[in-house]
Amino acid sequence: MSENPEKPTIYKGLVGVYADVSSVSKVMPETNSLTYGGYAVQDLAETCSFEEVAYLLWHGELPNAAQLEAFKAETSSQREISPALQRVIREFPHDAHPMDAIRTAVSFMGLEDPEAGDVSDAAQRRKAMRLFAKIPTAIAAAYRAAKGQEVAAPDPKHSFAENVFHLIQGRVPQPEVLKAFDVSMILYAEHTFNASTYTARLVTSSGADLHGAITAGIASLKGPLHGGANEAVMHMLKEIGDPKIAREWLQSRFDHKALVMGFGHRVYKSGDSRVPTMRKYAEKMAEVVQDRTWMEISRILADEMLTKKNIHPNLDFPAGPAYYLMGFEIPLFTPLFVASRITGWAAHVFEQGADNRLIRPLSWYTGPEQRPVPPMAAR
Repeated sequence: MSENPEKPTIYKGLVGVYADVSSVSKVMPETNSLTYGGYAVQDLAETCSFEEVAYLLWHGELPNAAQLEAFKAETSSQREISPALQRVIREFPHDAHPMDAIRTAVSFMGLEDPEAGDVSDAAQRRKAMRLFAKIPTAIAAAYRAAKGQEVAAPDPKHSFAENVFHLIQGRVPQPEVLKAFDVSMILYAEHTFNASTYTARLVTSSGADLHGAITAGIASLKGPLHGGANEAVMHMLKEIGDPKIAREWLQSRFDHKALVMGFGHRVYKSGDSRVPTMRKYAEKMAEVVQDRTWMEISRILADEMLTKKNIHPNLDFPAGPAYYLMGFEIPLFTPLFVASRITGWAAHVFEQGADNRLIRPLSWYTGPEQRPVPPMAAR
């Protein structure tokens, strides 16, 4: 194509582009802190439950005691998935990735939901409550079915964190483990216009329903450059295996200009504000299981990356070993991210729907000029 002097500036990856306004979350530049509704996420993680933070994201304010109890009662009573979905899940290929399983399960829930096509704000919020309640049940059902195990029934008396462990591991662990898990859910719940959140908003902008937007968000989150990074981090730590060879292994990555998972973030330049809190609870998990191998390898990698490359770790870096130390298998790490991020996705779906305009950017064409179709003999 011939050169055009009027070619616009192209922002690959939409870097630096403000696509809309939002009141859900912000990284405050003066404190380098991620905030939900103005509250620093590290403060929320230390003082609130995940259910409180879910309420905050959906309502803009933390709940009082009565509002929190009502939220818990409504969501805990809706944790069961239908017999039809259980049958479908049992038919999933046993080697399917759990992210593919939960993506398909959420789409199936959309087929069953009596308000699936209702995109009013009230209906979207009711559907979000149902997804918040049912997603952990579906994740656990797919995980256990793939292993040939009986699917556990959710217990409405359990907290969100207790229920996840009960469904997946068949047990409720000690309070220190539950707190570390709850912290991870809070830290993963929301993060402005990240790839999967923007995907959910884009789908919503077309007038599509909540289940469609969340299904698309899950598909986006699976990628190793987004949510799948927590799995890649743990695979990396296991590949190293021994703190004694961590520096040598990392230098080899430098020599081959290979990517080191769990480092760098487009938003944070001085370090991800969520990392210190998640690292603190990953360390607590190492104490609980009395195994410091993964945290020691992590410490060495983080020190070397900062010293030699001036690159800080992101949330996935401590979250990967934290989940592993909690007893979760690696393919479950990103589905657990889904169980958290449904809160942030839904908050953005509500916001997009409240002041919607179809998201439809332009592209700058670089192909051939218009030309005639040649006859077959000339091709």
